[in-house]
Amino acid sequence: MLRLRQYKEADAETISQWIQDKDTFMKWGGELFGDFPINGDIIADVYKNKNGLCMEKDNFYPWIAFDESGAVGHFIMRYLNGDNKTLRFGWVIVDGNIRGKGYGTEMLRLGMKYAFEILGVEKITIGVFENNSRAHACYKRVGFHDTEIVKKDPWNVVEMEILKEEYLSAN
Repeated sequence: MLRLRQYKEADAETISQWIQDKDTFMKWGGELFGDFPINGDIIADVYKNKNGLCMEKDNFYPWIAFDESGAVGHFIMRYLNGDNKTLRFGWVIVDGNIRGKGYGTEMLRLGMKYAFEILGVEKITIGVFENNSRAHACYKRVGFHDTEIVKKDPWNVVEMEILKEEYLSAN
């Protein structure tokens, strides 16, 4: 059974081990962390000392998905522009040894349940690079729908969202 817990600094090394190649690094959003390769110290520094690159204080909530075998996935939550009714998911990654087995889908569903039912948000957004078809399909499976394509370098970003009403009607 998959569960969520708050990220701990010791998780940074585990997350870095899931980012074994430059393609995974870039699709995860790693360019915000500097150059590939990445290590746990870099992730821990960005999370602890740079507030996860969030401008607003107390607006960075990293999570770990785990089961009886240990940590299997990671993502972050942050509010957008001081609006406590809109939450953004990001930096989503699942251990490469178990990708494609439904862990990402289950992890995001747990995150959505927390966001909508505990935090009381009205909307969750997420972005995915156009060339990341596996992640895009995962996000659609949990209920996100495309809202726009943002032209970016190195890849365009598909912006997606799910509203609380959509979530509630599907669950």
